[in-house]
Amino acid sequence: MRVTKALLPTLRDVPAEAEIISHQLLVKAGFIRKSAAGIYSYLPLALRVLKKIETIVREEMDRSEAQELLLPIIQPAELWAESGRWDVYGDEMFRLKDRHDRDFCLGPTHEEIITDVVRGEVKSYKQLPLNLYQIQNKYRDERRPRFGLMRGREFIMKDAYSFDRDFAGLDVSYQTMYDAYSRIFGRMGLNFRAVEADSGAIGGDDTHEFMVLAENGEATIAYCEKCSYASNVEITECITPEREISESKELEKVSTPDKKTIEEVAEFLKVSGDNTIKTLVFKADEKIIVVVIRGDRSLNEIKLKRVLKTDILEKAEEEEIKELFNCEPGYISPIGLKDITIYADNELKYMNDGVCGANEEGYHYLHADVNRDFGKVEFYDLREVNEGDSCPKCGGNLVFAKGIEVGQVFKLGTKYSEKLNAKYLDENGKEQIMVMGCYGIGVSRTMAACVEQNYDEKGIIWPKNIAPYQVVVVPVQVNDEVQFQEAEKLYSALLSEGFEAVLDDRKERIGVKFNDADLIGYPLRITVGKKIAEGIVEFKARNNSESEDLNINEVISKVKEFYLNE
Repeated sequence: MRVTKALLPTLRDVPAEAEIISHQLLVKAGFIRKSAAGIYSYLPLALRVLKKIETIVREEMDRSEAQELLLPIIQPAELWAESGRWDVYGDEMFRLKDRHDRDFCLGPTHEEIITDVVRGEVKSYKQLPLNLYQIQNKYRDERRPRFGLMRGREFIMKDAYSFDRDFAGLDVSYQTMYDAYSRIFGRMGLNFRAVEADSGAIGGDDTHEFMVLAENGEATIAYCEKCSYASNVEITECITPEREISESKELEKVSTPDKKTIEEVAEFLKVSGDNTIKTLVFKADEKIIVVVIRGDRSLNEIKLKRVLKTDILEKAEEEEIKELFNCEPGYISPIGLKDITIYADNELKYMNDGVCGANEEGYHYLHADVNRDFGKVEFYDLREVNEGDSCPKCGGNLVFAKGIEVGQVFKLGTKYSEKLNAKYLDENGKEQIMVMGCYGIGVSRTMAACVEQNYDEKGIIWPKNIAPYQVVVVPVQVNDEVQFQEAEKLYSALLSEGFEAVLDDRKERIGVKFNDADLIGYPLRITVGKKIAEGIVEFKARNNSESEDLNINEVISKVKEFYLNE
């Protein structure tokens, strides 16, 4: 490709609206342009990167014996009604009507429609297992589209769906996809971790997220310094060691005027935060829920939702709290509550000398014993993990890192196949429900995540396997006949050897050309300057600050060596 014939609209300034590095650099380097909030045009450079990502995905999916198909973006409401998700998916779904007033949606995901296809075509156990995938656009009406390609309303995704005879078969399909994803992100040159995660709105049981480690990651992961354990902090198990507790003391009511927060109460009573008890009140499916955790801890609402088996959890209104406790928030505790289950974090099993509210304005209790004083209590792991906590697998220290989710694998089980009646006949002619898995990769998101992990002050540093082009040839003086002719010859030789080469034939200052080459992130740059009279060119890798002089006759072999050393 000659730059004079290409659409490479690099910018000198960072766009004001771009908040994170990938957004800034992809716009500045001429990869994407905004069409509307959360909607982007992919310019030629971006499309080349996306195609390379898709090629790696296809090769590994095909290697795993998955079959590619293409499902409709516009989906009928009837299928979503069958699964029960039409009314509960929420405002993120783009909904539309046709001229006959029939309801449709733009596909945010494709569990319903793939299950409909399979239930119509698969009748026998002999046709299973089956794994089908596609690469296409998805649509979600994000409340706050932001961060460029990280959280958009239109994005490119690879989604796959496995169908098995039983859960043992699902385990095999799941592991196959887990391994395929590990190869996919490894081939892209990404530093990533597969972490245990929450299944969210998709549903299902076991799930792992594939996280690209990056400073600007929107998710926090916890991983062990000793073993391979890693998980999203939303679900990281908190270990509570068993311990002996001393004899309980009698409750003592003390005055705490105008002291409502844990910090205020602890300071006033001269106790540490780990000796206080925090009472929280929620509504789940219109039912009041009371939760207690140690005062210096934070509640993990994802864990609470799992315990309650609900997707809807909201804080109770102040009036609802006053009605239940006969007291304003800030002085409440479960002491005296009747006929209501108290959900307590596991740490409170051993709390018998705590400080909690006295359900009277301006007063707290000393020496609260959770097991003695709180009525009907059920203990669960409900707190957020802290850095330095013990690993749930080996007991080592957990450390935190920021990550960007680029893929996720789910064990759906029969969540969709049962509701949509996807059955097959087993060896005995008996109907059985298919068991499903779901496996997604954000293709456009992966491109952005790669930039978040690979850049410097000059621009993008693309990994070799997904760079838009492999090498750029830069003549210093286009008007110098010798320099330009040798650059042309080298460019043609690289093309004939099968390399994706760029010739920067613009009549621009060399500084401009170098800046653009670094900004775009070509892995290799070959500069043809004054030393060409001696047969010498400059050879520089984008990920190396040093350049070297090289005989022009050695360039092809040097480029080959660079790309063979994966």
